[in-house]
Amino acid sequence: MWTYVAAAMGSTAIFIGAFGAHGLTDKVSPERLANWHTAASYHLAHAIALLALALFAKATGRSVTLPACLFTIGIVGFSGSIYLLVLTGQKWLGPVTPIGGLAMAAGWLALIPLARGS
Repeated sequence: MWTYVAAAMGSTAIFIGAFGAHGLTDKVSPERLANWHTAASYHLAHAIALLALALFAKATGRSVTLPACLFTIGIVGFSGSIYLLVLTGQKWLGPVTPIGGLAMAAGWLALIPLARGS
């Protein structure tokens, strides 16, 4: 299942990044475009991490559910809220961004037990 999630997240990261690079340059401020780029970069990096987890799970038979769920929540919360902030300017979305970032960080910490073999 995580291979499918990684594929969906990776492809959407590419499409969203391209949209920002080609469709938003004349429509949003340089600061907002930089925010979009940051969101797309984190989105793609964590899609790649999801793929690595999926391959690890397939090779070892071990569960990667916790870090994979946290990365997925992080992509949606962090990157998704930034995409919406850039597109809509809705400030109420701002508090969602750090929650998504915390989920991403927690996903990385959740890799520690996988490295330890527990």
